[in-house]
Amino acid sequence: MEPFRHHLFVCTQEKAEGVPCCSAASSFRVLDALHRELGSQGLSDDVQVSSCGCLGICDSGPVMIVYPEGTWYAKLVPNDVPEIVSSHLKEGQKVTRLERIPDAGMKSEILDHRTKYLAMLKGKDAAGVLPDDIHDMIRSFMPSRAVLTALELDVFTAVGKGGTAQQIAAKIQAAVRATEMLLNVLVSLKLLEKHDGTYTNTAVAARFLVEGSPDSARTAQLHMANMWRRWSKLTEAVRTGTAVESARDNGWVTSFIAAMDHTARGRARAVAQAVELNGETRMLDLGGGSGAYSIAFVKAVPALHSEIVDLPEVLPITQEHIRQAGLSDRITTRAGDMLTVALAPASYDLVLLSAICHMFSPEENQQLLARAYAALAPQGRLVISDFILDADKTSPRFATLFALNMLVGTRAGASYSEPEYEEWLKAAGFASSKRIRIPGPVNLMIATK
Repeated sequence: MEPFRHHLFVCTQEKAEGVPCCSAASSFRVLDALHRELGSQGLSDDVQVSSCGCLGICDSGPVMIVYPEGTWYAKLVPNDVPEIVSSHLKEGQKVTRLERIPDAGMKSEILDHRTKYLAMLKGKDAAGVLPDDIHDMIRSFMPSRAVLTALELDVFTAVGKGGTAQQIAAKIQAAVRATEMLLNVLVSLKLLEKHDGTYTNTAVAARFLVEGSPDSARTAQLHMANMWRRWSKLTEAVRTGTAVESARDNGWVTSFIAAMDHTARGRARAVAQAVELNGETRMLDLGGGSGAYSIAFVKAVPALHSEIVDLPEVLPITQEHIRQAGLSDRITTRAGDMLTVALAPASYDLVLLSAICHMFSPEENQQLLARAYAALAPQGRLVISDFILDADKTSPRFATLFALNMLVGTRAGASYSEPEYEEWLKAAGFASSKRIRIPGPVNLMIATK
């Protein structure tokens, strides 16, 4: 017995540019329209939707198969979706004008496509051509850099409700020819749309990349532009073993804290739940940045008060976030360097180090953990939230890449492994420690005094 009334498979296979495939024919737009329409017609709980690989009739994409009937639909556009949902999925009547009837001709088409595709791959391999996945990996900086430049120039805000290349170039004070090139790339990346020479923001760009929108991530993502400049010096950093210093503009702190806050807002509640808070009253948040974690923790425990220690230039931003959260009576701030600032001994039930340890050398981390141990009350806990490597340091992938980010961005920082944290915590005096894996790239190390 099937758990759902219908099960839909939508091909979203991506192939090399120029090779027919459903994704190139906008199957992702069909998939998005399908999810929206199922929701609006109240069928989300009755119909399961799965994206899938190649279905073989690539010249007829986008392609969708509806089970249990096994009905094939081809050459779909988003505007076809409401009719399929209301007629086929709701009323049980197939949309015959969109149906592709399986027959011997279809089988021949699928087999012919497969034969040609495999022959192409075999030919490229025989010629010694670089595999597509490696080729794409090497060139992947190009779309990233285009989007970062658009954010630096505030292109999406300039596009607003729509404009020509000339109008947008005037707003961002850039050359028309170059602006048009950039805008066309953003269309190809599905961040803009273009109709009769007029560019408009897609829904996702309008929501997240326009300055001043409620969910704008532009300021946070400007930190990625700062990182990009440092990553461009990776070769020299590998040769010398440390970051190659580059000047930081006046907006560096703002974009850095905005980036940390944007990330923390998605993780803070999950971290607080994983810690399993239980009656704590005093918390120390070292390097608390925007205060996102302290805010999440004190919301989870009504009796908890938190003190954030961070650098003087950060705290005005921290205090504004605390004020907006309405928690100024339960979260306080103090300026200082976490490696040297005075900490009251045996005073805290909880000490949090979130996205901190990767900035420091092993020696500095040992010093920091010893300071945290001294600041904790008996049975108090230290929570480390960071990109934690497995023992051989080759996984998880994001943590390995982040180690390079610390190479180009700090004097001696890195991603560290679970055994390294265990060793440092034991040396600091902690009786026990454990690693807790939570969804996403961040894991926790929790140690008890």
